[in-house]
Amino acid sequence: MTITRKSFLGAVAGAAMLTLAPAAFAQNVTLRFHQMLPPQATIPSKAIKPWAEKVEKESGGRIKVQQFNAMALGGKPPELFDQAKDGVVDIIWTVLGYTPGRFPKAEVFELPFLVGDPVAGSKAFQEYVEKNAMDEFKDVKLIAVHVHGPGLIHSKDPVTKLEDLKGMKVRGGSRVINIMLEQLGATPIGMPVPAVGEALSKGVISATTIPWEVVPAVKVQQIVKNHTGFTGSKGLYTQTFAVAMNKASYDKLPADLKKVIDANSGQIAAAMFGQAMADGDKAGLGLAQKGGNNVITLDAAETQRWQRTAAGVRAVWYKEVGDKGIDGPKLAAEAEALIAKYSK
Repeated sequence: MTITRKSFLGAVAGAAMLTLAPAAFAQNVTLRFHQMLPPQATIPSKAIKPWAEKVEKESGGRIKVQQFNAMALGGKPPELFDQAKDGVVDIIWTVLGYTPGRFPKAEVFELPFLVGDPVAGSKAFQEYVEKNAMDEFKDVKLIAVHVHGPGLIHSKDPVTKLEDLKGMKVRGGSRVINIMLEQLGATPIGMPVPAVGEALSKGVISATTIPWEVVPAVKVQQIVKNHTGFTGSKGLYTQTFAVAMNKASYDKLPADLKKVIDANSGQIAAAMFGQAMADGDKAGLGLAQKGGNNVITLDAAETQRWQRTAAGVRAVWYKEVGDKGIDGPKLAAEAEALIAKYSK
């Protein structure tokens, strides 16, 4: 057989293409990450952005994460989890309490005076979910769960004792927190955090429960001048969050890119988001102090009055989840043990 110059060059070119194929045709993926807060807020700027950059770097640039903030891709905050489940977007960050009753086992971390440090709390919550509540996330690829730092009250009028809360319209961020506000004598008004600033300005509510970290994002320190926290390491409450990925978006990744996502899931991601919350708390408190706001810390005796009054939330929650066949006391004990473990 005679090899012509043309056929020889063609063979060389073909061999070269085969050699280049893995690099030239390596799968590149763009993941759309959707969440509710403005880009300057703590989570999008101090957690999602560095997480995305880490994923992009470790994938050799083959995974590109596009951030879409402030519900830019449409819908409302309570719809975010379903957007990930249904493949409307690839990844979301959301507040679990925005869909009441959907995550009953995860709710235990919202019980009053349970969580303090958000890093320890987030690590504890991650392990808790992996052991006890993965069935609640079966419709998504769970990247991580986490909590925020100590929850407190931000109000137009000073709250210096339990009686000051009586009849006050206070924003609550979840079903369990609203039960707690009722027990404390307030009138709970449920709403997502992006609506808080306007609701305070228009007098729809007189106070809100949020941690320090979210204060700057909704300019609460400019709208109200009173902030009431508690003695001790535990906050009045915390809220629970999840970073979740569409299952199909994950499943279609090649094995090496799945490993990149897996390496940035679980405890690593939970701690990263928890640390962002801790840093955000310092920044939010600093802004209120700089503005000369009235930062109140209730003394130990008054804090104990709130703790005793809020203790009834557990009985209500135990009954509600018990009706669903869930052992509430057992899960609460598990949560407390894990928080203690990671708080050492």
